Amino acid sequence: MTTSRISGFYNMTLEERREKITEALAVQTPPDLAAWTSGGLSAEAADHMIENVVGMHSLPLGIALNFQVNGRDVLVPMTLEEPSVVAGASFMAKLARASGGFQATTTDPLMIGQMQVINIANLNEAKLKIYEKKAELLEEADSIDPILKKFGGGARDLEVRIFNDSPIGGFLVVHLIYDVRDAMGANAVNTACERLAPKIEAITGGKVHLRILSNLADRRIARARCTVPVKDLAFETVTQDGILRYSGEQVRDGIIAAYAFAAVDPYRAATHNKGIMNGVDSVVIATGNDWRAIEAGAHAYAVKNGQYTSLSTWGKDAEGNLVGTLEMPMAVGIVGGATKVHPAAQAAVKLMGVKTANELAEIIVSVGLAQNMAALRALATEGIQRGHMSLHARQVAIAAGATGEMVEKVAAQMVAEKVVRIDRAEELLKQNNEGKR
Repeated sequence: MTTSRISGFYNMTLEERREKITEALAVQTPPDLAAWTSGGLSAEAADHMIENVVGMHSLPLGIALNFQVNGRDVLVPMTLEEPSVVAGASFMAKLARASGGFQATTTDPLMIGQMQVINIANLNEAKLKIYEKKAELLEEADSIDPILKKFGGGARDLEVRIFNDSPIGGFLVVHLIYDVRDAMGANAVNTACERLAPKIEAITGGKVHLRILSNLADRRIARARCTVPVKDLAFETVTQDGILRYSGEQVRDGIIAAYAFAAVDPYRAATHNKGIMNGVDSVVIATGNDWRAIEAGAHAYAVKNGQYTSLSTWGKDAEGNLVGTLEMPMAVGIVGGATKVHPAAQAAVKLMGVKTANELAEIIVSVGLAQNMAALRALATEGIQRGHMSLHARQVAIAAGATGEMVEKVAAQMVAEKVVRIDRAEELLKQNNEGKR
């Protein structure tokens, strides 16, 4: 890719934007963007993906610009219905470019398979018996998927935990640690747990009840950080009361104070982390990955120390520049599942030029950090509603029946009045129609 900076992208037509994306990629075989104009999925294909299919449900797909991740420019596809997210992430990515964009890392793609072992007479004895057969059990799990093993994946470790005080009394939980390489990993891990269950029953004399992957993928972590020069945070905005000016120090300190709120208060942290997931989920959905699994893992990870808290951190460096970090589980894949079945997901993966699931995870966590910064900047300065409502007003105008130029006209009037409601949009449309008579 030449650059993720495309000037004036917002003001282009849909067709012009697609042309610009193709030009920016500078590759001989660009992704099939037609999959994004048609929805990319036929009713026949959908019928094989889930049960009781009657059709498809579409969501907008936008492109986040300006992203540099580990020194590489990347155009990021984002699928969601909420206004201001794509624009906010793009603008924050632009600010981060001055200091090299986002630096991201990932751990090995290790997933956890859980086996609940019940009806055991002596839990401690059973635990040690399992450890005595650990090598044998790992060898068995490692032989299940020769293709995965060929690419360097497979069983890595086995752990046994004792739970004494559950509603059903004591039981064991066996964790199979499994390297799934470029897959999300649910099928591989679940299959391995199913294979090991009879052997664990024979070893312990108990019954393996549940055997399933855990979505708290705390062995599969993605991390991102960025630095924004304090001078670049300064801005001014026009309001009804005049021009408001914010210094870089004001914006920086406002963002840090907003983060501090989320760090100590679960009620604020829930909304704070939701802002992170606005960015994360939209890329996960665009690439055909399991956003419910990512959400579950993220929120469980946020409470790992006993209280629900912020997934991100914000502070300043020795020069006074804003520094942000984000760390969270990121179980995504680029092989198997909807990612390989859905043409739109294939186009999204190809657009970003990722070759491994870890590379995809590094982009996603960077988008989450950018979107978190955008939300905190808005909250700490002019308020979240100003930019958000401008875009939301268009949706309200359309819902009220506005078409063509009336969409912008009605939306602008509602924003000016600070009354963005469908009944007001209907009144404005009625007044316009009466004025034409």
